[in-house]
Amino acid sequence: MMDRDEMDMLAAEYVLGTLDPAQRQSVAARRLAEPDLDALIADWEKRLSPLNSEYVAVPPSPNLFAHIRRKIEETGKRAGDGIDNIVQITMLKRKLAMWRAAAIGAGAIAASLVITVFASNSVYPPQQDRQFVAVFHRDDTQPAFVMSVDMDSQEVTIRPIDASTPVGKTYQLWIVTDQTGPQPKSLGLLENIASPTVKQLGQFDPAMLRNATFGISLEPEGGSPTGLPTGPAIHGRLISIEH
Repeated sequence: MMDRDEMDMLAAEYVLGTLDPAQRQSVAARRLAEPDLDALIADWEKRLSPLNSEYVAVPPSPNLFAHIRRKIEETGKRAGDGIDNIVQITMLKRKLAMWRAAAIGAGAIAASLVITVFASNSVYPPQQDRQFVAVFHRDDTQPAFVMSVDMDSQEVTIRPIDASTPVGKTYQLWIVTDQTGPQPKSLGLLENIASPTVKQLGQFDPAMLRNATFGISLEPEGGSPTGLPTGPAIHGRLISIEH
């Protein structure tokens, strides 16, 4: 259970717009049932809203995002199908996401967040592609793992890129979707990170998998003793590799 400081930080991130879509949806649901969290969010909105008066709204060029996306896709076509090239494309997309979040926060902090969520859904409709990857970064340099998902076979393959296992520890794969609820669900252990690990996702709805958050945590040998992540974790979201 969160203490007061952790809940306050979560409320601040919610108002600033730094949470990913799945986390934001989870907090929005929680504030309906948790008055303390709702009060903290309202307090942050009140404290930060005066900042809007310090800025003049400067809308980006209508073609700016389309231009950035086109550059990313051109990079992808040149890169081919190699894992190293997928990593490069993913890092470009992460930088685009960070730029968009900063631009939104400097405009209208509270009100624009809601608008942005709905606008994003209308501009970028749900992907219907079948091949996806997720890249797990410790930071903005070399990734630790790359995961590929085939929606037709419901097969997931986790490939180590720059990962080592401390003595007495093991890596464990997790997923959070609308289907599983706000708590992570274990997808099993990565028994041998010297080679790819293959697992099945047959019990999940493919439409929900596209919007799922995946995590890899460092756990004691045999896996988490609590049924939830207990050690340091890195996270990834699926991106299509068919465009």
